[in-house]
Amino acid sequence: MTYLDCTDGLCHNLHMKKSTLLIVDDDEGIRKQLKWALEEDYTIFLASDKESALEMISTNKPDLVALDLGLSPHMSGETDDEGLEILHRVVKRDPLTKIIMITGNENKEYAIKAIQMGAHDYYFKPIDVKELRLIMKRAVHIQGLERENIRLREELVQKKQFAGMVGWSPAMQDVYKQIEGVASSNVTVLIEGESGTGKELASKAIYEKSDRGKGPFVVINCGAIPENLLESELFGHEKGSFTGATGTKIGKFEQAEGGTLFLDEVGELPLSLQVKLLRFLQDHQIERVGGKQPIKLDVRVIAATNRDLEQEVEAGRFRKDLYFRLNVVRILLPLLKDRFGDALLLAYHFLDRHRSSQKRKITGFTPEAEKAIQTAEWKGNVRELENRIRKALIVTQGPMITEKDLGLENDQGIISFSLKEAREELDKKYITMALKNSKGNISKASRELGINRVTLHDLLKKYAISMPTGDDDE
Repeated sequence: MTYLDCTDGLCHNLHMKKSTLLIVDDDEGIRKQLKWALEEDYTIFLASDKESALEMISTNKPDLVALDLGLSPHMSGETDDEGLEILHRVVKRDPLTKIIMITGNENKEYAIKAIQMGAHDYYFKPIDVKELRLIMKRAVHIQGLERENIRLREELVQKKQFAGMVGWSPAMQDVYKQIEGVASSNVTVLIEGESGTGKELASKAIYEKSDRGKGPFVVINCGAIPENLLESELFGHEKGSFTGATGTKIGKFEQAEGGTLFLDEVGELPLSLQVKLLRFLQDHQIERVGGKQPIKLDVRVIAATNRDLEQEVEAGRFRKDLYFRLNVVRILLPLLKDRFGDALLLAYHFLDRHRSSQKRKITGFTPEAEKAIQTAEWKGNVRELENRIRKALIVTQGPMITEKDLGLENDQGIISFSLKEAREELDKKYITMALKNSKGNISKASRELGINRVTLHDLLKKYAISMPTGDDDE
């Protein structure tokens, strides 16, 4: 049977097909007992102290770790809880590793602390190999389910993508149909939606699915560039056209020749430049700042805004003729809270995207966190969700992200109960108030509630509401 023993300072890395088990115990007798009892089921590594255990964990990444909670400090003089330190390091490296803490201390305080830190289970000495084997078998089974869960989740996220946009709610399927319908044409598209709803992703999806997909895709945020520089950024300038124009500059329109120009936050465009944009949409020509010759261009324009452009037109801040030119096809992106089921899908998508870059081995979200994600208001939409997950990856201490890590505790507007439960709570509140107002008179209370006496009696029984002092009749 193949196994690896690091107690002599020599570690041999061999090819393994079975689940791998690292036994960490400073008692040589226990190490040998467990090795001979379990070697038919696992490829076994042995370690007697923290240093050799951490070396094994780093180089061999075992599936299971049987860890002595009361591991004696190394001769270097360290006095910390070495078993708990190893546990912390293993969980941080890979939360899917199943750790069974083995202790001879009957005080459950440390065992409970180990579970809170991410241990899978604990076992009290003396060791009954049959019982320990069952615990390990169950741990391996759960580990397999978790790994398959992650694989299926990643596969699901991939399937629920549309040209880089994640989500498969009815609201987003309508958006995808609109994108498919408009992509093959060259018409101007206006994408509307609140901040963080994914307007740039939608514009890129149109571009990628169009015949212009191999051409350039040029993005400019009209609200992020000072007004005195924006004209030059969009249309370019000739040498000497203004102070500081030491050479000819090619603007965004020319850069997008043969492709697509995405004008983000087009509602921020000053009126003077709205005229030049309208002129391009009418005749597909521009003039550089200081230029005298029109330049003919083949560029498709996609614009986006988080403003209500109709209101901007009425207020005189946006040209009506330009609005109609931009609004040939209008796509409205839904709020994240209106995308039923997409929030959790997006959450796992962002978790998978960012945990590797931040070198965090987080397996997922706690059930409470998942519920909070699905019921949050998400006023900042998809962008807020992504930012919260990136922050949670930094602050979380355990193998799973909690609602606290996300900043989504109940007092921040998160619904922590179902609609049915909410209705029942409201029923109980109103019935109690009606009974109090009627001083326990069922007839008066039922009239106040708009129900008959029989129904009220049934509800009192259903919700176990005690009757206040009063008469049952008028």
